[in-house]
Amino acid sequence: MTPTADASRAERIEAVDALLPQTQCGKCGQPGCRPYAEAIVDGEAINRCPPGGQATVDRLAELTGRPPLPLAEPAQSPLMAWIREDECIGCTKCIQACPVDAILGAAKRMHTVIADECTGCELCVAPCPVDCIDLLPHPAWEAAESDAEREAYLARRAERGRRRHQARERRLAREAREKRLERQKRLIQQRRRGDRTPAVPAAGPSPQRQRQMAVKAAEQALRRARQQLAHAERQGNAAAREAAHQQLDAAQRLLDDARRALAPPAPEA
Repeated sequence: MTPTADASRAERIEAVDALLPQTQCGKCGQPGCRPYAEAIVDGEAINRCPPGGQATVDRLAELTGRPPLPLAEPAQSPLMAWIREDECIGCTKCIQACPVDAILGAAKRMHTVIADECTGCELCVAPCPVDCIDLLPHPAWEAAESDAEREAYLARRAERGRRRHQARERRLAREAREKRLERQKRLIQQRRRGDRTPAVPAAGPSPQRQRQMAVKAAEQALRRARQQLAHAERQGNAAAREAAHQQLDAAQRLLDDARRALAPPAPEA
């Protein structure tokens, strides 16, 4: 695919994504609104978004030039998750499931939903082990008295849902990257300490084998970083591209350290 074609595809994805409700619910069969936009550009049906309703299908049809098919599933009015706080056991499973970080709480502490940020995706309901989450009509939607007010609410929900989901994705990627690099650093440090320890019989890999494993792990991290950078460039996502560059630099440093640890010591003069 040429750079021009890449840019054109990225623009089409942005245009489609701008019409989706940004609930990040997965009811379309994709893991979020942006992946569904990518799938639509690649030929996926445009009628698989219950939260968007028939209005979203009609807008997508106008944008893409496809027939305005009926919704594959019944339309869904805006909802909000409500935690019955006196029954909450503080397991954090709903916090982990929320795609827009709209639930506050900590382990073994009461959780609560940020009403203005909840997209009503329902993803927090199934993981709850004590079934203390209800789905209610969203109060902001219920309070709207005209079509204009309802459209304004949907626009706010979409803007907040997109922004908070992107922030969550960046946070998760950063945390995963930090954990992976920390594991690799510990592995390299263990190999180095092993070089200074007198050899003793051991059931595990030899120090040389461990150093080789550290190099392979660092090489894998570098490959993943390059793949993420290539994906970010294809999507035209500046924030993801910057994060991928940082990950690429960190992975390269890690690989350099691992290779130095593997190299035989220089002969003494």
